[in-house]
Amino acid sequence: MNRFSRMPFFVQLMLVSGGAMLVPAFYALILREWDDARAFLYPSVLVCSLAGFIAIALFRPEATEARDGRRDRDREGRNQLLTLLGTYTALPLVLAVPFVEATQDTTFLNGYFEMVSALTTTGATLFDDPARLSRPEHLWTALVAWLGGLFAWVTAVAVLAPLNLGGFEVISSRQPGQSDARASQITRIAAAPERMARFTTKLFPIYIGLTLALWFALAMVGSPAFVALIHAMSVMSTSGISPVGGLTNTRTGFVGELLIFAFLFLALSRKTFTADNPRPDAPPLWRDPEMKIGLALMVAVPLLLFLRHWVAVLEVSGDWTFGRALSSLWGSMFMVLSFLSTAGFESMGWEEARLWSGLQAPGVLLMGLAIFGGGVATTAGGVKLLRLYALVRHGEREIEKLVSPHSVGGAGANARRIRREGAYVAWVYFMVFAFTIAGVMMLLALLGLDFERAAIFTISALTTTGPLVRVAGTDPMSYAALTDPMKLVLAGTMVLGRLEMLAIIALLNPEFWRR
Repeated sequence: MNRFSRMPFFVQLMLVSGGAMLVPAFYALILREWDDARAFLYPSVLVCSLAGFIAIALFRPEATEARDGRRDRDREGRNQLLTLLGTYTALPLVLAVPFVEATQDTTFLNGYFEMVSALTTTGATLFDDPARLSRPEHLWTALVAWLGGLFAWVTAVAVLAPLNLGGFEVISSRQPGQSDARASQITRIAAAPERMARFTTKLFPIYIGLTLALWFALAMVGSPAFVALIHAMSVMSTSGISPVGGLTNTRTGFVGELLIFAFLFLALSRKTFTADNPRPDAPPLWRDPEMKIGLALMVAVPLLLFLRHWVAVLEVSGDWTFGRALSSLWGSMFMVLSFLSTAGFESMGWEEARLWSGLQAPGVLLMGLAIFGGGVATTAGGVKLLRLYALVRHGEREIEKLVSPHSVGGAGANARRIRREGAYVAWVYFMVFAFTIAGVMMLLALLGLDFERAAIFTISALTTTGPLVRVAGTDPMSYAALTDPMKLVLAGTMVLGRLEMLAIIALLNPEFWRR
């Protein structure tokens, strides 16, 4: 383990990717699908061998490594951000090899797009018909997304948090991209590969334990074991990947949706599965800023949607039944949490609400929820709830000052910092996010997409909510209908959405490179 943690970061990822290819290979052997087994086994041997040769070539004794580590400490943050960028852009080239070999009827560009979508936990697929992919291929896509979710967990606390990026800048007094001199010992002393290995050892048991628990629960309520496994991994990674086309095609019904609903709460706040500073007098979870604003949205938005459908029923059709009303309310609650966490699963009650009232689903509302996103250091994409919370608190304080200009804001130094510096950084991020949406939409428009489709595809990719394209528009849309240049633009947009624009801006800062 010590030798593995001292390897270059990208070499570690290549070894993990090569080892992960053995999972669908063995599953294909069990199913006696020999072509799929060879398609995953041979690239696994090739990738692991190549990573091993690179590790041997780059091996350095501990004394040399310690001396070079002290010399490169100032460049550590920059190198790790470059590695993250390279991981999301170059690693899918490796991951796409077995996928393309297994499908045999798609181009390498389509395979690359599929793997970028999976690794960034977007869940956008070019295969609208799940029957086009075999079970090992479905398993590989879901496994890449599941590992991408774990990667997002680990890099958030091991790379982005020490650099004050990824949403942590809202609650910190440091500038984005500036390392913390008061950080923990492992953050200040350990090299980044070792730091990644330490945090992976800490978070992986939690991640896999929750996945196994949801898999077992879904299987117990009637879902086939394979489908339950894919859905469990998709929920934990908030990728929305399904081997049967969504939750509406499973046999779990309301109980299955309720289980998934409970586990999607993990994407609202990092404190649902870990604690920054565990102590006996820690405040309860419901007082966490991200959880408070998430719960507020989950109460207010479903009520507005329910009243909208209810008024339409009374005024137009009059087809009012208590059961259909409850189903509509549940569908609205599930969809709010599903798209707030950027998972994108569709509830059976969502379609029931449309049939009940005759009104189309408000796709713009779902797009707005996806833009809000989930919690900091979770698998969710979007702007993040902590930034939204900072802007809300700043707005409340400004209204108080309009009513009482000489009032003094309380709640302590942390709350004042969030309302001032935190709100400022959050607003800058919102503006960068909005300009990115505008820029990508302009590129897609130049490539031939109309305004509505360009907006939906852009927000779907930038918020890492791939299933959004099926429910946000008047008619379902498909990534398969896009041209190759459009796919490349959206693949880059997915990387921007997962890595976040502040990290890209930090890489473009001359001060970040000067030392």
